[in-house]
Amino acid sequence: MIVKPTVSELLEEVGDNRYSLVIMTAKRARQLADGDPARVKAKDRSLVTVAAKEIAAGQVKKLEDENVEE
Repeated sequence: MIVKPTVSELLEEVGDNRYSLVIMTAKRARQLADGDPARVKAKDRSLVTVAAKEIAAGQVKKLEDENVEE
């Protein structure tokens, strides 16, 4: 069985950081579970798979950490 998108393809989108990839995918899957509409067409019922496809398509971007002074 071939899984698309592959982890290698996803890492190209997030800058070779597996931790960031996991966090992005989980946050987007939670947004989808809360009712946010999917940004790509996907037949999959798995919200994690839909989130991964959105990341691979460039529809989800990583927010850079900003130092905020309080």
